[in-house]
Amino acid sequence: MDLLSLARTVKDRVEAPITDVLAVAKVVTDPRTPLLLALSTVVVTPLYRAAFLASASGSGVLRCLAVRPCDLESLADYLEVPEDRERLRTWLDTGVRLGEFEVREGCYRLRSTTAKLLAQSGNDAVAAALEEIMRFHLPVLLDAPRMLKEGRRFSLDDQDGTVIARSSLALQGLVHEAIDRTLERTTPIRLLEIGCGSGAYVRHAARLNPRLTALAVDLQEEVAVQATDNMAEWGLTDRVETRQGDLRTLELQPQFDLVTLHNNIYYFPEAERVEVLERARSFLAPGGRLLLTSSCQGGGNLGLDVLNLWFEYADFGGPLPSEDELVAQLEKAGFADVRASRIIPTQPFRAFVGTNVQA
Repeated sequence: MDLLSLARTVKDRVEAPITDVLAVAKVVTDPRTPLLLALSTVVVTPLYRAAFLASASGSGVLRCLAVRPCDLESLADYLEVPEDRERLRTWLDTGVRLGEFEVREGCYRLRSTTAKLLAQSGNDAVAAALEEIMRFHLPVLLDAPRMLKEGRRFSLDDQDGTVIARSSLALQGLVHEAIDRTLERTTPIRLLEIGCGSGAYVRHAARLNPRLTALAVDLQEEVAVQATDNMAEWGLTDRVETRQGDLRTLELQPQFDLVTLHNNIYYFPEAERVEVLERARSFLAPGGRLLLTSSCQGGGNLGLDVLNLWFEYADFGGPLPSEDELVAQLEKAGFADVRASRIIPTQPFRAFVGTNVQA
């Protein structure tokens, strides 16, 4: 090799890494790069993980993998995926990349602590709350300006009643405490629950008072059907009747000792709430009581602020109530001895009780 060829070889070998270094330096010094890196680390990756976990939970994959590791074919059969199973593999492998799953010996397994916790049956309400956030709360944050421009609103069909019924049980401890404080334990009680969801709160009341019978009503048909199935599973069909219905159109006699509304007053427009509460009172026997539980405004809870935003953009319901506002509405609806109480001092959750004194 002559000296000229040697010089050219050395030059070529040196220029390549120099070029690479210069390219990296150019990218790194781009003022947009730090922002992109920060977004990826702080915002995007956690958002991807949350979305994946919500999907894996809602589809039942987390519960399936909590029982045993599964290969692609087993998961495809479980999910009833008839064909194009490679797309399912791509989704599962994304979960591996995100650190939620791992693959060993050809089988997918739960890896992250969060995935393992969400897969536990006792944490189903939390898993449903995550799904509610990803499916219903994020769209209003993302689409609010566009919805205003288009004159579009969310409807009840934009919610999944079964997911909402499950996620509402995240407040189960608070509601149970409110029921514990209100329910008579030994005398026969006829209970009407409006917006019964899964029926879990009726079940709790029935456990407290073995002489209690109930009518549990929910606006959404699929939720009422699920509540009926649950009552059969819990052995309560002889004590609890479930049906689909709207409080505003129910035809019932004033025969109930207790009417309950848990976490649903904001499903009624603000202007209709006094009328709705009057309607609830009309089902009570003289001396019967109403127990209404709800998260209220003013607690500084960001999740409740976004829930409130969702109802601002819906074509039904209205904002979360304030404590004073709801007390005034109950009194205007004819309830006496109305009182509001905190279950936990630091939480914006209230239990409201009023009595029907009309003879």
